[in-house]
Amino acid sequence: MATNPAGQLDTAAVASWLQDRIEGFEGPIEAEKFEVGQSNPTFRLRTPKRTYVLRRKPPGVLLKSAHAVDREFRVQSALQGTDVPVAKMFVLCEDDSVIGSAFYVMEEIVGRHFDDPRLPELAIADRRPIVDEMNRVLAAIHSVDLTATGLSDYGPEGNYYRRQIDRWTKQYRASETRLIPEMEELINWLDSNIPEEDGQRTLVHGDYRIDNMLFAKDAPRCAAVLDWELSTIGHPYADLAAVIMQWKMPPGGDGRGLAGVDRTAEGLMSDEDFIAAYCTRRGLGGIDRFGFYLAFTFFRMAAIIQGVFKRALDGNASNPERARILGGYVPRFAQNGLTAAHSV
Repeated sequence: MATNPAGQLDTAAVASWLQDRIEGFEGPIEAEKFEVGQSNPTFRLRTPKRTYVLRRKPPGVLLKSAHAVDREFRVQSALQGTDVPVAKMFVLCEDDSVIGSAFYVMEEIVGRHFDDPRLPELAIADRRPIVDEMNRVLAAIHSVDLTATGLSDYGPEGNYYRRQIDRWTKQYRASETRLIPEMEELINWLDSNIPEEDGQRTLVHGDYRIDNMLFAKDAPRCAAVLDWELSTIGHPYADLAAVIMQWKMPPGGDGRGLAGVDRTAEGLMSDEDFIAAYCTRRGLGGIDRFGFYLAFTFFRMAAIIQGVFKRALDGNASNPERARILGGYVPRFAQNGLTAAHSV
């Protein structure tokens, strides 16, 4: 974490706006910018009494519908008191004149954060319980009562994959910087192979992976699921496939996957075990054509990181150096998507 760069956050303006909007709030504010997170810049706010977390839209010209901090605020507010652990939401500011873009403020959850799914900082015996908790929370997200939480209108009706493929193809075209043949082939394959609807319509996180979670300090218990920007109402297998997608990447560094890792020796779940545990928790007999869902998640991630790369070129990335590195992974994600497609 680094000290807040000049111009990233007007702390005086934030303190003035929050003064009468959060009970017990007292300035002044000192802000530190979290290094993690490429989409919406995130800051720890220190005040004389307590700390908060602020997430804002990045400055500059943005793709339409991207960086939806208002949706993040809404869904996490709705999930208070459910089996899905989230931080407490305090207030949403949609007035761009305050700091130049919309933002929201939430409580800071103090917990363990894992960047590497190998969980090298844990003893081997302590790793599987963390992964199983990740599985439990995923099933809980997909079991949320949409009516009781007021989220039944959080996403449109219709085929989720049709909608998502159209959306992310459009976003990809808007941030495209060069022709990537693998991406073109993957887009065409997905467009022609969307499964028929099976009646499942659930809350989906949209970017579910272990580094978007915080865990209790003293137990294998999830304290909060973070980064709900891509959440919507859709089809649950996209979230499940996103976990498996991440694990198929190279371990360490920017891949942060489990490819080639001896998971049995390392106390980690296999893909098959994770999918089976999820199906058990949701009362499912199994998943047909899982390769499609996996191909879709590789495509969507390729489109996302292409957008991150384009923002770096435009000077709007939260972490420009890392954004440029990630941009080089777009062809690899697209090729992995094609490999998954051919497994169907």
